[in-house]
Amino acid sequence: MDFRARQKKLQSALERHKVDAMLILHAANIRFLCGFTGSAGALLAGRRPVFFTDGRYTGQARAQVSGARVAIARKGLLTSAAAACASSGARRIGIESEHLTVAQLAAFEKALGKGYKLVRLAGVVEELRATKDAEEIERLRNAVEMSSALFRPLLRHLRPAASELSVAARLEYSARRSGAEGMSFETIVASGVRSALPHGVASSALLPSAGFVVLDYGVVLDGYCSDMTRTVHVGKADGDERGIYAAVLEAQLTAISAVRPGATAGEVDAAARKVLKRARLDRYFTHSTGHGVGLEIHEQPRLGAGVETVLEPGMVITIEPGVYLPERFGVRIEDMLLVTGTGYEVLTPVGKELIELS
Repeated sequence: MDFRARQKKLQSALERHKVDAMLILHAANIRFLCGFTGSAGALLAGRRPVFFTDGRYTGQARAQVSGARVAIARKGLLTSAAAACASSGARRIGIESEHLTVAQLAAFEKALGKGYKLVRLAGVVEELRATKDAEEIERLRNAVEMSSALFRPLLRHLRPAASELSVAARLEYSARRSGAEGMSFETIVASGVRSALPHGVASSALLPSAGFVVLDYGVVLDGYCSDMTRTVHVGKADGDERGIYAAVLEAQLTAISAVRPGATAGEVDAAARKVLKRARLDRYFTHSTGHGVGLEIHEQPRLGAGVETVLEPGMVITIEPGVYLPERFGVRIEDMLLVTGTGYEVLTPVGKELIELS
């Protein structure tokens, strides 16, 4: 990873905002900018970046951090960062307003004292993270391939009276055995009427003798996340279920076909909604069409109604429309895509035909 190049891009952004330095506390942003993966760190980004951590991470910081001087904070991370601001002459300091807690803000202001201006900068680093470089794309491909390989073997465990938790446990155990660092988020196994819950994380509920099962999961590999959803049916689906599955699949394929550099995130979202509106199902699609994926499971851009973010080559996004009929069932289909110079590449190598488990 070229951390120095990333910090140069951030420095250019800070100059546009007329700030001398920026305090970075969000773990994913720290990892993106200098490579540190521990749980205690603060990066004072600027012309002479300094990374602060405590004594527990001395060896790890010296081994991992690139593009910044490592300093061991003896009096706390925020106090040490404030002292560095004073010694460097930085007076206008950017802060991650969407990540800094009220307590941290108060502590940093107290440590700085008078004569400083804190400038709230939301999403500055996240904007840099939205477009992935070649090494990030390769890591994302590997994470997608691992999670995709887990899907087919899992199907034999989807049997009536198996609990959602047992299905999730098998999936997560297999992911760990395959080399995953962990899951990207809490695994969703939502069956029967629970499939109508967009975020129906695995519960003690038993799989029905007949009905949909939504499987939404991802793995973390080399720090990068994957995300996929497939909806399968235990037993034979009826005509209504087949029709709604077909509508969701058409919406997903239509949204995928709208992905290209120069398109807006809102246009891709609108493509999915147009299909579901024609099927009179749009009011049952209750979330955005997709989101960026990288070091975190939800990154920029968000593909939602009216979002004007322009898609650029190197962005890695999900396309995941769904329909959720309360107290009946739900269907969601999700792939990860890479925005290319001419269009898109679907990264998820798993078929989307309706699977009926006998």
